[in-house]
Amino acid sequence: MPLLAALLQNADVADFVVTPDRQVTRHELLGWAAGLAAEIAGRRIVAVHAAPGLPTIVAVTAALLAGVPIVPIPPDAGELERAHILRDSGAELILSDDPAAGGATAVPLKKISGGKAGSVPPEPDPSGPGLVLYTSGTTGAPKGVVLSRAAIAADLDALASAWLWTPDDTLVHGLPLYHVHGLVLGVLGPLRLGSRIRHTTKPTPEAYAANPGSMYFGVPTVWSRIAAAPAAAAALKPARLLVSGSAPLPVPVFDAIERLTGQAPVERYGMTETLITVSARADGERRAGHVGRPLDNIHTRLVDEIGNPVPDDGVSIGNLQVCGPTLLDGYLRDGGVRPAELIHGWYPTGDVATIGPDGWHRIVGRASTDLIKSGGYRIGAGEVEDALLLHPAVREAAVVGTPHMDLGEQVTAFVVADPVTPEELIAFVAERLAAHKRPRTVHLVASLPRNAMGKVQKKQLMSD
Repeated sequence: MPLLAALLQNADVADFVVTPDRQVTRHELLGWAAGLAAEIAGRRIVAVHAAPGLPTIVAVTAALLAGVPIVPIPPDAGELERAHILRDSGAELILSDDPAAGGATAVPLKKISGGKAGSVPPEPDPSGPGLVLYTSGTTGAPKGVVLSRAAIAADLDALASAWLWTPDDTLVHGLPLYHVHGLVLGVLGPLRLGSRIRHTTKPTPEAYAANPGSMYFGVPTVWSRIAAAPAAAAALKPARLLVSGSAPLPVPVFDAIERLTGQAPVERYGMTETLITVSARADGERRAGHVGRPLDNIHTRLVDEIGNPVPDDGVSIGNLQVCGPTLLDGYLRDGGVRPAELIHGWYPTGDVATIGPDGWHRIVGRASTDLIKSGGYRIGAGEVEDALLLHPAVREAAVVGTPHMDLGEQVTAFVVADPVTPEELIAFVAERLAAHKRPRTVHLVASLPRNAMGKVQKKQLMSD
C-alpha cells in the first residue's frame, strides 16, 4: 500500500485539510503536491521552512510523492541552528516563502501550480528514506534522524489499530510541523488513513474548542491550558479520543481533563528515533501516569546498567529498550547514513521506566535527568513531581537530582506556585511518599524552561 494511500484515492473530499486561512479538497492537495514533486524530483535531499500551515503540508507531501527525503526546519530556529541543519543534511533546496529562511537554493511554495491527475509519480521504494528529523540537541548539536517510508507506514498502521483511527475521523491539532507528533501523526496519519485534518496553527484552548473533531492531539502544556479553560474543555466532549504525548501528562491534568470532558486522555510514548511504540487503546483502559502497552509488532524490555533483565513487576525501574519495524535507519553523517547503535537489535531509548505484570508501562523519564540515585535508593523524578502537583498552590513542578556529599544525589525541586513555603512543600510530599523521596531542597521559580513541545529542559535547571 502506498505510504500516502488515502491521498491517492479517486473519491474527493471537500474539506480534507482545513487551516485558519484556507480549505482544500483532497484532489487540490494532491494536485498542488504533484506539481511541486515535479519541481524537486531527482534531488538527493531537500529542506522545508516548516512554518505552521498549508504550505508546509504541501511541501512534505510533495517530497514523499517524489521519493525525495525532506528535512523540516523549525520556523523559529536561530541562524546557527538553521545553518547547521542545512549544512549537516546537505539539502540541495529549501522550500520556503520566507526570504529570511535561506542558506540553500530556495523554491517558493506560492509559485507552484497544481499538477494533473496523471502526473503523480510512481510509488517510491518503501525501504527508502522518507523524513530526516533533527533531534533537539540537548547533548550536542542536533542530529539528523533518518526514518524510512516503511517505518512511518508501520507506525501509522499500528496507531490506526490501537486508536481505531478511520476515514470517518476528523483530527484537530495545532502542533508544530517539524516533530513526530505534529507532522508524522498529525499530518501523515490523515494522508495515509483518510481522516480529515484541521490544523489550527496554534494549539490554544479557543482554537480547539472552535474546531469540532473526533480526535484531538496535544502535548501536556496544551491539555493543562485546556483544563484551566472549562468552557473550551466542555466543547471537546463530543470527541472520541483526546491524545497526549511528547512529555509526561501530570496526573492532576489527566484527572481534570477526564472530569471536564467526560473521558480520560489516551497517553502514548515514543521518540524521534523509534516513532510511537507504546500507547493506551481507544477501546481499553486509560491510567493516569501510564502510557499503555506496546503497539502491534513492537517489543520492549527493561535492563539494568550492565544489561541484566529487570523484572516486569510494576515497581522495579530499568532502562527501556525497544525493537520493531518503526526504528530509525540511522543518523546522517558525512553525506551518508550511520546506522544506529543497537544492542542485539534493541534500541536503547535512554529512558527509564517500569513495566507491570499486565504490560502497562510507566515512563519515569530520561536516565540522565529523571532517575535520581540517592542514598542507595533509585527515585523516579516523575513520582515526586506528581506528589508536588497535588498541592493546591503548585502550578508546575520539575524534580532533578543534584550533587550531595553524603547521599550522592539529593532530590531537588523547582516549583512554580502561588504563595507557599519550601518547608510546607517538603512536608507535603513526605506525608504522601516514602521519606527518602521527599525533596531536600525546593526552589520557588517564576517559570520552568521548556522547548517547543512543552518538555521541561531539566539540564538547564541542573546547570543553574
